Amino acid sequence: ALPASPQEVRLLKQRAVVESVNDILTSVCDLEHTRHRSPFNALANIYAALIAYQFLEHKPHVFIPNAPNYLMAA
Repeated sequence: ALPASPQEVRLLKQRAVVESVNDILTSVCDLEHTRHRSPFNALANIYAALIAYQFLEHKPHVFIPNAPNYLMAA
């Protein structure tokens, strides 16, 4: 494996936030890991869960100091 940069190490430490978003998507937004008959159905299921996630009032977020604007979590 390649050695990780300090920025990558800092992002890897935020794994708990990523796991909490996955937990919210599976429990609250009803994202299911099932065998879909077509890739279109799988993407439709993911998009529906992400749209439902956008309507949640309290979302987990990550604060990354000294990061460019496109990396900042809103």
